[in-house]
Amino acid sequence: MNLLTDKIVYLTGGTKGIGFECAKAYKAAGATVVAVSNDLASVESCRMALGLEDVLLGDVSRQEDVRDTVRYVLNKYGRIDAVHNNAGIAHPAKPLHETTGREWDALFDVNLKSMLYTTRHAFEALRESRGSILNTSSLVGEIGQENHAAYSATKGAMNALTRSMALDYAPFGIRVNAVAPAGVWTPMLREWNAAQENAKDMEKYLDGIHALGYCPEGDVIADVCVFLLSEKARFVTGTILPVSGGAELGYRRLMG
Repeated sequence: MNLLTDKIVYLTGGTKGIGFECAKAYKAAGATVVAVSNDLASVESCRMALGLEDVLLGDVSRQEDVRDTVRYVLNKYGRIDAVHNNAGIAHPAKPLHETTGREWDALFDVNLKSMLYTTRHAFEALRESRGSILNTSSLVGEIGQENHAAYSATKGAMNALTRSMALDYAPFGIRVNAVAPAGVWTPMLREWNAAQENAKDMEKYLDGIHALGYCPEGDVIADVCVFLLSEKARFVTGTILPVSGGAELGYRRLMG
């Protein structure tokens, strides 16, 4: 089923990891995808791998880049049906007292201020289309994570923003939701795991934190994202949806 036929989707962080899988899934579901990334190499590889016409270079922590890429979409297609705030960073891996002001600002600029910019510049288009906003959060935003205090704080704030935005924008017919994965095999996680002395043990650990018994690839997240952007989810808003294989049900110290 082409659940997103004729939808115009603006996707940040759309060239690697979960974002890449979402771009692929959205295209397969019939959408026109405009993906934004600040990584030139992945912009080119994503364009080639998925055959996407619109893969744009931009830094979502810079308002000018968000404004210009949103304008690009509107000038070319005349509307936006969905904004997926997927871009994010997870570094540094350290407790709060060791986190520098620069590290704190980078996390909040990329993970949160980018949502301010995308909403500010796409709001009128979303109001016209009665579209939707989707945010890529994390289970750690609800339960915390060891050595990732600042990152967890950004995801907790994202969850609060998602619920508040859902209330603010419901009168305009705009739905706002978030997905909350636990561990997901992205290039970032694979790189981190490979650097560990006990990489095999960590793979077993990452499988074990999920009740369903394995750490998934990003496609399982993308499938849920397709649903949330589709008319099948037309009465769903303000939801933080765990896509976690049941990780939150019993084990509280997560890696993702």
